[in-house]
Amino acid sequence: MKRQRFFIGPVTAAALAAQLSFFVFPHELVMAAPSAAPVEEGKTVLSPKVLLAEAERARAEGRYLEAKPLYQQVLQQAPPAEVAATVQKGLSEVNIKLIFSSVLVPNSETYIIVKGNTLSKIAKKYRTTVELLKASNGLTSDRIRVGQRLKVSKAKFSVVVDKSQNTLILKDGEEVLKVYRCATGMEGITPVGNFKIANRIVDPPWYSPNGLIPPGDPRNQLGSRWLGFDIQGYGIHGTTDPDSIGKPVTHGCIRLTNGDVEELFIMLPEGAPVSIVE
Repeated sequence: MKRQRFFIGPVTAAALAAQLSFFVFPHELVMAAPSAAPVEEGKTVLSPKVLLAEAERARAEGRYLEAKPLYQQVLQQAPPAEVAATVQKGLSEVNIKLIFSSVLVPNSETYIIVKGNTLSKIAKKYRTTVELLKASNGLTSDRIRVGQRLKVSKAKFSVVVDKSQNTLILKDGEEVLKVYRCATGMEGITPVGNFKIANRIVDPPWYSPNGLIPPGDPRNQLGSRWLGFDIQGYGIHGTTDPDSIGKPVTHGCIRLTNGDVEELFIMLPEGAPVSIVE
């Protein structure tokens, strides 16, 4: 199988090697870091420890636009695994915070409401979700007014699921935004291939072998969200058993914690690509 390359932000190959060797497909990807770029004369190169401290401070203070390039600079110096782990966690949080905030970032723009607009129409036009429009603009209802300015996402979200690692990778184009732990099918029964999100359900009922289990019932194994694939019976969903995450224990679906699937649900519209690999 052709190996895939994943990027957490627009980083160099050296940075990619540092993060992937520890986080994504560690037994599959072995990448040699290129020679370091020449340092401009008179320019001070800060150590990973100093850069990381600055990045963590910026993140804690909510200065996410400042934190992101600092984390990326740490990765460019190919830090040890324990430092890379902290960077991965911090950078993932920063990426999601920026997406859910009103701050304009790459792959977003300002849209001015005109007569006849609804959040559903805007979401369809930009191939995004009503949930993300509301989250990134601080909206508590679907009501909008003419002349109102909204941040709209143009991100091309997709998902890659690695069965061997029980990981789900959220991407925007070629940039990896966050890596989630997930559960996959027992004995490898989760299908491999390229699919799309075909339906999205809040508080899904579960059509179990023993009949319909309603939302909220502790026996309902689908948790709080369902992102169904264009292959019948399979999708991404939450769980009532968070201890199962990270294991091959499902009947074929991709299982996340309820918190993680609710986060993912906000970003993934119908039609979003899903790739499942061995």
